[in-house]
Amino acid sequence: MNTKLVSHSLFCGAVFAGSFFLMSASIEKNYHDTSLPPAKRAALLLKEMTLEEKIGQMCQYVGPGHVKQNEKKSDQNSNDMGNIDSNAFGLKFQTIIDKVRKGEIGSFLHVLSVEEANALQQVARQTRLKIPLLIGVDAIHGNGLHAGCTIYPTAIGMASTFNPDLLEKSGQETACEMRASGMHWAFNPNLDVARDARWGRIGETFGEDTYLVTQRGTSLIYGLQGRYGVEPERVLACAKHLIGGGEPMGGINAAPMDMSEQKLREVFLPPFISAVQSNVFTVMAAHNELNGIPCHGNYWLLNDLLRDEIGFKGFIVSDWMDIERMYSMHHYLPSEEEAFRVSVEAGIDMHMQGDKFFETILTAVRDGHISEVRIDKAVHKILEAKFLLGLFENPVVDIPGTRALIAPSKHRQTALEAARQSLVLLKNDGLLPLKKGVYQKIFITGPNADSQTILGDWVMPQPDDNVITVYEGIRAACPDAAIDSLCFSGVITNIQPEDIEIAGHKAKEADLNIVVIGENAQRYESKGRTCGENCDRDNLDFPGLQQELLEKIYASGKPTVLIMLNGRPLSVVWANEHLSAILEAWEPGMMGGQAIAEVLFGDVNPSGKLPVTVPYNVGQVQTIYNHKSSQYSRQFALTHTGYLFPFGYGLSYTSYRYGKPVLSKNRIKKDESITLSFDVTNAGEMNGTEIVQVYIRDEYASVTRPVKELKGFQRVSLKAGETKNIEFAITPDDLKFYTSRKVWEVEPGDFTIMVGSSSADEDLQKLTLTVE
Repeated sequence: MNTKLVSHSLFCGAVFAGSFFLMSASIEKNYHDTSLPPAKRAALLLKEMTLEEKIGQMCQYVGPGHVKQNEKKSDQNSNDMGNIDSNAFGLKFQTIIDKVRKGEIGSFLHVLSVEEANALQQVARQTRLKIPLLIGVDAIHGNGLHAGCTIYPTAIGMASTFNPDLLEKSGQETACEMRASGMHWAFNPNLDVARDARWGRIGETFGEDTYLVTQRGTSLIYGLQGRYGVEPERVLACAKHLIGGGEPMGGINAAPMDMSEQKLREVFLPPFISAVQSNVFTVMAAHNELNGIPCHGNYWLLNDLLRDEIGFKGFIVSDWMDIERMYSMHHYLPSEEEAFRVSVEAGIDMHMQGDKFFETILTAVRDGHISEVRIDKAVHKILEAKFLLGLFENPVVDIPGTRALIAPSKHRQTALEAARQSLVLLKNDGLLPLKKGVYQKIFITGPNADSQTILGDWVMPQPDDNVITVYEGIRAACPDAAIDSLCFSGVITNIQPEDIEIAGHKAKEADLNIVVIGENAQRYESKGRTCGENCDRDNLDFPGLQQELLEKIYASGKPTVLIMLNGRPLSVVWANEHLSAILEAWEPGMMGGQAIAEVLFGDVNPSGKLPVTVPYNVGQVQTIYNHKSSQYSRQFALTHTGYLFPFGYGLSYTSYRYGKPVLSKNRIKKDESITLSFDVTNAGEMNGTEIVQVYIRDEYASVTRPVKELKGFQRVSLKAGETKNIEFAITPDDLKFYTSRKVWEVEPGDFTIMVGSSSADEDLQKLTLTVE
């Protein structure tokens, strides 16, 4: 389904200063010749390199600043829930610096600062060929691992905007701030299709729908890299994780994934196909195994499928020490050394983090187990990336000249607009929008009310002045109100029964109560952490005593608003039955508190829609909108069957009326395209934006089809009383699927076309298209 995209011309006038390297004349007229294409320069440089220098380019280490910090820690065995702690792997600061000087490291990740990045590049200049370092970072929603950068809503919130242009803009701004911080490579977008609500990483995905994930991933790649490949002042994007990690067994990160080829190709592969077609330069393999073969050692996945069939031309990086886990976790190979060899043979081009890889691959090539041609293939693409990024000419950042590029006002404005559009109003029985001046005494409570949990995962602690919490946003919106609060120091586990009693008394004295609860994904504040990477759960309830707190506040009898800050769907059955207003805010980023206050008081009309289905409880997992017909042919005993809130759902302060949809033709041939059109009217009294959605179902096919599949959406802004005519093109690509003949094709028969405001049947109008 092709919808009209509006291209933004975005510019960040970054000035990156560096030094030209002094080279011998023979080398300078070869790979140092800037008039040559990057691929040619890489080929020429490759001829100058020793085997040791080549393999060094395939080695990536965590920034030595982390290592230096960790050398001072008393707990030498802690791995901080699987996150960065290099002492667990026996690394030493000086050892890493020596490896750089010897040319045994070609890339770093998670370098702490621009000063450290510059210092490392200066060490790299001491090598024989002066090859610059490629520095990567998990810039998942802004360059959040660097203090002071712009923090946008997490991916699940960006998905709720259904706004590809806004995501592309945030990607370009992130690239600008990364380059100003000495970073060149974002480990993003996350293209996992999230189909298990227990999984902790849902917040860094674009949700449960293949089409939506595909569209959003492409937009982010365009923002980070550019629309026509890697532009000089942008950064490399990385499509991850290949493949299937979004539906792990038991909901636990890195758990096995067994699936049919049908499911692989229809659900999980399309986002990666689109990423390759969008010229993504790097791909990251997944933690998990696929049908018994760890993804990091799966030759069919990394070569036959990704490279030969789909046509990927860049390089593949491992995830954090996942090559070693083919030995230690999967029990697939009997040693780390064999895991290293198998991974390179299978298609991994760069090893992320740790020792032994360099020595093992060097020995394997010398012994004839791995050909030097294979090494050349990997290294050529790594070098090409460095030439594309202009690192040979400008490896060092001009720190004074680029400070103005970090979180400038226009980037903050983008973050604010993204936060506004990401908020999903789940319930409103007339309490919202709040009228300013009516509530003189406001009580705000909950561990997420005044905390940097609003930022989500993949963020270092940020300067407090850069972050607007919910409490601060409401306080700024109501300067004349008396505002009381009880926020438990921002830690979920700090809520104690006696504190709940105190909150209850405060709630009775207030005119309005605002409860801000949910989850905590703060990576570097692990106390009370409840979601994020390697933080999966066996239930979807509010963790700790948050539910008890909510019920106590409700018992006050005063108007109560629930604001949820969380990175995955939560079971809010009680809240939905008792409260008048529920706002799903996800993790809205540094400007989130202001955006939430604007929505609460009606300065902004909410427009976000759910990119995931919210189940009643964990026992209903898997609950997805695009299930097969037979999934609910029987009902649960004693309890409700189905969703609590459907995919694509979200309320507004106005109402929208859909006209009768019309097809330009009701019967077509398999290769024809048609137009779907209908009117949408803002029937309320407030200007707003509706997200119009189109779903299609193939009624009868050679392989059973989902009850509906999203095939298009548009954001439609309407003034009160305004009507617009909306058109969608329905093409053969929207009707085809991976048939029993193992090919993508359109099968003849009837298709149901559905138009409306969410995936719920009651929100959709239907008509029939026949393919002859």
